[in-house]
Amino acid sequence: MNEQVNRTYRSPRRAESARQTRELIRAAAARLFTDQGISATTMRQIAKEAGVAERTVYTAFPTKTALFNEVVDVRTVGDELPIPVSDRAEFTAAQAETDPTKAARIFVDYGTALLERAGQLVMAAFESSGADPDMREFCRRGADATAANLRTVAQAWERNGMLRDGLTADAAAAMLFALASPHVHQLLRRDQGWDVESYRDWLTSTIATTVLRDS
Repeated sequence: MNEQVNRTYRSPRRAESARQTRELIRAAAARLFTDQGISATTMRQIAKEAGVAERTVYTAFPTKTALFNEVVDVRTVGDELPIPVSDRAEFTAAQAETDPTKAARIFVDYGTALLERAGQLVMAAFESSGADPDMREFCRRGADATAANLRTVAQAWERNGMLRDGLTADAAAAMLFALASPHVHQLLRRDQGWDVESYRDWLTSTIATTVLRDS
């Protein structure tokens, strides 16, 4: 008796089409979330902006919160690979570097690129968090994860003897949390109109003179 084996077949062309559609939806959502706010943006508007049917948006993302979370996740790391910030090569390089000036530059370069991609979305979530419990939870989780990552950096710098005299790793982490926050990035880049190089140079210099010892 022949045994029939059912196999799932997935067309590479269909999979690529689905990936591209998902990318279109994410890009459209990012534009609308930052331009008009999360609460004011509807799935119908996102579908129109992406040039797809509303049903297609809901098939890919069952809720607006799920869509927002994926948009931010991808923008934060810069790709679709399931590798968190804490395991990214650029992030770990800032911990391994033993020259304070170079460590500050590596840290700021990576953090600035991250905020250029995702900072406005994070700020949109903060602006909606007062009335939206999902955004409030997103902000809480994001702040906790960021604080943990910055504590890891500060502890590495402490082990390498790079912190200023009398500065603990906890205090250094708190200073990094404030200085490299999306709020300060938004204030200087968007509200004050600084170009990205001016922002990057200021942040590098400030961290070098307030957190790290002289080279």
